[in-house]
Amino acid sequence: MKPVILDVDTGLDDACALLLAAQHPDLDLKAVTCVGGNVGLDEVVVNTLTVLEAAGREDVPVARGAALPLLQPVRSAPHVHGVDGLGDIDWPKSTRTPVGAHAVEVLRDNLREAARTGELITLIPLAPMTNIALLLRTYPEAAAGLREIVFMGGAAGIGNATASAEFNIWTDPEAAAIVLSTAGRLGVGVTMYGLDVFYDVPITLDQARSLGGSPSADLARRLIEKRSELYKADAASIGDGGAVCAVIDPSGLTTEPYPLHVELSGSWSRGRTIVDTRDWSGDLTSDPYGPPPPVVQVATAVDGPRYTNLWLNTVQ
Repeated sequence: MKPVILDVDTGLDDACALLLAAQHPDLDLKAVTCVGGNVGLDEVVVNTLTVLEAAGREDVPVARGAALPLLQPVRSAPHVHGVDGLGDIDWPKSTRTPVGAHAVEVLRDNLREAARTGELITLIPLAPMTNIALLLRTYPEAAAGLREIVFMGGAAGIGNATASAEFNIWTDPEAAAIVLSTAGRLGVGVTMYGLDVFYDVPITLDQARSLGGSPSADLARRLIEKRSELYKADAASIGDGGAVCAVIDPSGLTTEPYPLHVELSGSWSRGRTIVDTRDWSGDLTSDPYGPPPPVVQVATAVDGPRYTNLWLNTVQ
């Protein structure tokens, strides 16, 4: 089993990812850490506990993390995830509470233990990377317990929060820049599962309506129905769930290694992930802005049907 930790701002597609990570037999879900993003931190925590309860995984520790980005106010997305973050589907909310430790402490302790035992952890951030930046700034030695970081965020040339920027990176671009630069300096491998592939793992309404018979399958069906309704379509992507699929089955994802900047200023471009596709070293080394940034494995294509089946078979 592959040890993983998810860092989430649980909205509809984070819920799709949680159902998969909590139930797939090849993953050992060590913990889930929460950050403000799609909705406020209180709603994120409740939603995370609710989804894990539906998956039958009340044993997984859930920790509260940062309520706000490093430098700017949190900007939620009720137009995408509903007021409560789960599409206002009136699913019974969990009454459980998170662990007492802060998310950064939970990440630190799990990674220190992983470094000690050699069972390195794959960290899967599906949200603004505020918790991860705080971890790497405060306890950089904990990175010794990381196998890799596979994050949902960014894009090679498109946006959704703005014309330039994807929501998770745009919400806390300073945090993303810290994580990427620190991972590069410490030699931690990073994969970006961005908007270039985000929409390419769809579940049709017919497929969703074939799910049922357990709380997990029922919730999975409701999530896809609500996402389809919001987008006025007869199918919906599992979104963040694709990043978890990529950890389970990496051969279903095509990536290319590119230097990656996060734009921290600009009237129209703040939060944009600038994927540097130049292929001549002379251009890179003579760039007036300095040496190339860390190289990230950027997802460029995905086997959508393969990941669709992986998700459907697991949540059912």
